[in-house]
Order: sequence, then structure tokens, then C-alpha cells
Amino acid sequence: MLSALGALRALIDFALPPRCPGCGAVTGEPHRFCLECWQSIRFLGDPCCTRCGQPFAHDRGADAECAACLAAPPDYDRLRAAVAYGEVARRVALKLKYGRRPGVAHTIAHLMRRHVEALAGKTGEAPLLAPVPLHRWRIWKRGYNQSALIATALAKRTGNEVALDLLRRVKATPSLRGLGRRERALAVRGAFRVLERMTPRIAGRTILLVDDVYTSGATANACARALRRAGAAEVNIICWARVIGEDES
Repeated sequence: MLSALGALRALIDFALPPRCPGCGAVTGEPHRFCLECWQSIRFLGDPCCTRCGQPFAHDRGADAECAACLAAPPDYDRLRAAVAYGEVARRVALKLKYGRRPGVAHTIAHLMRRHVEALAGKTGEAPLLAPVPLHRWRIWKRGYNQSALIATALAKRTGNEVALDLLRRVKATPSLRGLGRRERALAVRGAFRVLERMTPRIAGRTILLVDDVYTSGATANACARALRRAGAAEVNIICWARVIGEDES
């Protein structure tokens, strides 16, 4: 039986060999990057701002915050991203978002997993995973929510509970691409809501909100406010890539 399965796997790999999620080059295993793409990715972690995950050039201490968070604290508690937004990270995100490549969600979740434990929260209970929602019109057009695919893949890898319908996007918002920070915040104001029947699942819990790309924080903050109003004790964000520094506008 095992030899038959091995032969089938070899046949599939020959006909449809695993490919790099970044450039499409043939790789030895599924969900693996080629050497060139791997070396061009900037992986994020400590030292960084304890709130938004903005990387620091040197260690400033366990609870250090960046100037932006000190000046205007975000509505969420903490955020971590797997990688910095760059050419390879962008191509991977676009393949999942527009390229109808759902398998990319597993690649992304594999690299996001290392941050889940750090975002577990202070309640002592495992955080509840929830994707940033899309408006129903956008789902009808695209066919799926890329953040929900990532959240489901992440739940399978971590064992955390996932609630795909925890948040609703009740207002169709325009594309935020090209908008400034203030315009983005205005565009998503009042766009998210927690249904009353979902509040018992939220009350007193840490919610780990899953997204693909973090840019200015407008969407993350709007979601966090809705979750806090519904009784969440803590709202943390985990995403595939985040824009760094001056590119955040």
C-alpha cells in the first residue's frame, strides 16, 4: 500500500512538480521557495515594537514601542507579521488574492505559525482565530476570502479554534490602494460588525485576527474596535506581510 502511494506521489510530482510560490521555479517539496526567492525575503521578528511589530535596528527592551505607537496607540494590542512587504511577498499575496491559488494559503500559514504563541494573549485561554472579512459583493466576485483561507490553514497547523464568521463587513468599502492614512481610516469607519449571536464566543477572550497584508492599520484598527465593543479582552493581529517604515502611507 505504501509503495503504491509512493509511486502515485512520484507520478504526480513528475506531471505537476512543486513550484516556488514566489517565482514558479521547480522545487523539491511543496510550499518551499527557491533559494533566490528565499534569500530575498526579509523575515520579521525580534527586536521590534511590542505593539505593531515594526522592526528595530537594535534591542530596546521587551516592552519598547515605536514612536508611531507612542504618538497614536493602535486599537489592537499587538501585531506580528511573517515577512516584510517586498517583491516576493507581494507576488505570493497576489497569487492567493487574485490568482485563484488556494494552496498558497498553506505556504503563508507555515511561515506565520511561529508568531502564534507570542500572540496567545494574557487570558490563559488559547486565542480564537478569525479572518478579516470581505464584503459579500467582493466574495461573490472573487469566490473566496483569502484571509479566511489563511486562517483555516493556520488553525490546522496550530490546533487553534477558528471562527470564519466572527466578524461581518457590513459596508462595501472602496479599494484602499493609493489612499493616504486618514482617507483609509475614513473609508473603513463603521464597516465591521459582530453579530449578536457571536458575542458569547468573544466575551473575555483573546481574538487573533488573521490578514494577508498590513499597510496603514486602518482595517486592523476598525476590526479591533468592533471586537472590543463585543467584549473581547484582547485583540491581536497576525498577517503574512507588513509594509515597513516610510512605505506605510
